Amino acid sequence: MPEPETAFASLRFLTSAARIEQLPPEDLPELAFAGRSNVGKSSAINALARRRRLAFFSKTPGRTQTINFFELGGRGRLVDLPGYGFARAPRALRAEWDRLVGGFLARRGTLAGVVVLMDARRPFTPQDELLLDWLRPAGRRLLVLLSKCDKLSRQERVATLKAARARLASMEPGAEVKLFSSQSGEGVEEARALLDGWLRAARAE
Repeated sequence: MPEPETAFASLRFLTSAARIEQLPPEDLPELAFAGRSNVGKSSAINALARRRRLAFFSKTPGRTQTINFFELGGRGRLVDLPGYGFARAPRALRAEWDRLVGGFLARRGTLAGVVVLMDARRPFTPQDELLLDWLRPAGRRLLVLLSKCDKLSRQERVATLKAARARLASMEPGAEVKLFSSQSGEGVEEARALLDGWLRAARAE
């Protein structure tokens, strides 16, 4: 039977992990989604999967406290990482999230790429840049999605994308950057096709 057109067509929730020892086996390529709290990661996952409420989201920053895994039709996994930044949680719990996410990103052998979402109106916050600095030694494939770009005018979108490309060229020369809106659909098909390609490449490696 032929595979679906995109791996995201078969996306379904698999499991959550609050500790490193709860992570699924390293048997499929994985795409990790990271971003500041309430930047729109869950909405982006829903848009990529053409679903309404597959990945639930909250207006309360820091609501996602675990690493959430989604199956991609046996061809890989999508990994929703806890948001960073303004998490409303005790310091000790935030430190535990840092250990969990840091351990995953540093040691996960099946990690095919990382998608970092930034608010197109306020990209490259200090927290965003710290994450990019931390990811650089790992040499992962990297895609930056400038989310909520529908909040910008056409002229602002053009200027924001140009500035982001220049910024990434100096920080992460091999990284991709795209405008993205889960509301208007801008950039969704393009991002989906790129990530499908990453999964195919990882399976062939």
